[in-house]
Amino acid sequence: MKSSWKRNGLIYIVMLVAGIALFSYFLPTSKEPISIGLDEAVAMSQNNEVANLVIDDDELLITAKDGTELKASIQYLNFVDLQELGLNLEGVEYEIKPSGFDWGNLLLGFLPLLLFGGLLFFIFFRARGANNQAFSFGRSRARLFPANRPSVTFDDVAGVDEAKQELHEVVDFLKSREKFQSLGARIPRGVLLIGPPGTGKTLLARAIAGEAGVPFFSISGSEFVEMFVGVGASRVRDLFDQAKRNTPCIIFIDEIDAVGRHRGAGLGGSHDEREQTLNQILTEMDGFDTNTSVIVLAATNRPDILDPALLRPGRFDRRVILDRPDINGRTAILRVHSNGKPLDESVNLEVLAKGTAGFSGADLANLVNEAAILAARRGKKVIEMQELEESIDRVTAGPERKSRRISPKEKEITAYHEAGHALVARILPNIEPLRKITIIPRGMALGYTKILSEDKYLPTRSQFKDELATLLGGRTAEELIFNEMTIGATDDIARATKLAHKMVTDYGMSDRLGPRTFGDKQELVFLGREISEQRDYGDKIANEIDKEVNKIIEEARKVAERILTENKPKLIQIAAKLIAQETLEGEELEALFNQTTPKPTPRPISKPMPIPAEATVEVKPVPKQAPAIPQPLPKQAPATLD
Repeated sequence: MKSSWKRNGLIYIVMLVAGIALFSYFLPTSKEPISIGLDEAVAMSQNNEVANLVIDDDELLITAKDGTELKASIQYLNFVDLQELGLNLEGVEYEIKPSGFDWGNLLLGFLPLLLFGGLLFFIFFRARGANNQAFSFGRSRARLFPANRPSVTFDDVAGVDEAKQELHEVVDFLKSREKFQSLGARIPRGVLLIGPPGTGKTLLARAIAGEAGVPFFSISGSEFVEMFVGVGASRVRDLFDQAKRNTPCIIFIDEIDAVGRHRGAGLGGSHDEREQTLNQILTEMDGFDTNTSVIVLAATNRPDILDPALLRPGRFDRRVILDRPDINGRTAILRVHSNGKPLDESVNLEVLAKGTAGFSGADLANLVNEAAILAARRGKKVIEMQELEESIDRVTAGPERKSRRISPKEKEITAYHEAGHALVARILPNIEPLRKITIIPRGMALGYTKILSEDKYLPTRSQFKDELATLLGGRTAEELIFNEMTIGATDDIARATKLAHKMVTDYGMSDRLGPRTFGDKQELVFLGREISEQRDYGDKIANEIDKEVNKIIEEARKVAERILTENKPKLIQIAAKLIAQETLEGEELEALFNQTTPKPTPRPISKPMPIPAEATVEVKPVPKQAPAIPQPLPKQAPATLD
């Protein structure tokens, strides 16, 4: 670092000196003397108008008594010749400069050019010596990991056992090719890692580099393409040339969708360079020369926009899917990331795994790190369950905002809103157990209700209906208690509308419209995002869809209203407890639901509700439905009050 600073400092000093010299050379500060004839100069000396005089080799420099500077040419004349011509030096200060070559003036004249040329020489050769990118456009920028491979191994990767098994075979092939070749097996040309962001694609590639024991070239897809035409293809050729000289080896291209998008999707000439790069990759992976032991490993989270020629067998022979981990995978990932960290004996990783459905490996790593930061901030020596639970809330909803000033009225509305979510979720049969209710602002929400989500893969219509009723429980509780609406249910209503629309248009769960889908989603692959929907139905069906969506939402609202009306004393009890404590969770929350409910006395709505210990009313649950088939769904965010 210090030598680099010195080198850069030297360059800046040379550039500064060159600039000053050029400035002084092209913009002289002294005024140029006025040229006159020799006879005029002689006449001035005879008229006693000269104050100072300098006789140079070929020039006579005169300073007149009025301060004017003059010069006259005296080429081929010496001092004696000037006197014979009548030059009068009486009373004049004069100087005769010796004849000869003036090296000083010559050096001063050429100094700017010398400095500028030296600067260009220095920059050019130092840049070439450092393999600067400016002079190596066509060279590959892949990083080679030979002997000093990354220290990550398969033991450091958890939650993707099937993917590890697939890639173990690639590593085994590179280590003992004879065993496979004796049976006629051909080395796979390419392996494509596919999965959402944060599921461990790059981590798995690093583990392969640590396990394989062969040269490993790593590069990003965006590093191929430049603004100069032909640079990307040249870099691809250079990369594969290097790989062929180091066979057997692995090439890892991260985010290959940056260069491997569907050809012909560009709007202009700017995409021609990317397509040329892709064509070169296709040729190198499966062209005429197929006798090399080079495996191409690539990662992407957008396989839908990749060119079909890139995905065919012979190029990417295998596709390894890395999905978000299930409960066992999350437990294993939490165990890996908590390894080496001081955990309290009360920490239960299985409980944490149940509360993090839908989390990716990166989310879980961030969760453990946030918990460690919280424990350090609180001056603890170990990480307790409290920090891990709070870090889940920080990752999903944001940090607590205890400093936000909330009026007592809004605090009461928030309490009833969250109590409505909780009570409906508790009674409906297809909603997972409650974990926490709070009215402490966090992120953009004034409060939220956390529900333990299970891994679901086949959700049923009854589950969706119960989820809709839970989402609408907050708004329904506000109307029931205050006979008023707020904007706090904005996010709940948006999520409920989206889910009901999907039930009708995507899942075919409408009794009236039957089992069919509506709308063909259109996507422009060069943008990589969905921008429109092609309607494959008429206006009449569109009206029917709207009616069905409204019907489903209204039915869910009526379910929530019935539950909250029948169990209004319990709703009041939960809200009052929330106003007093702000947060309810775990065993305390479970005990509150099992506790008998005092019947409240009438009181003005805007004042806090007293809870006298008089007659009790039990919670009336909705009759349980028949058990549904296992229902894995993506993780649902906690219901929030915006």
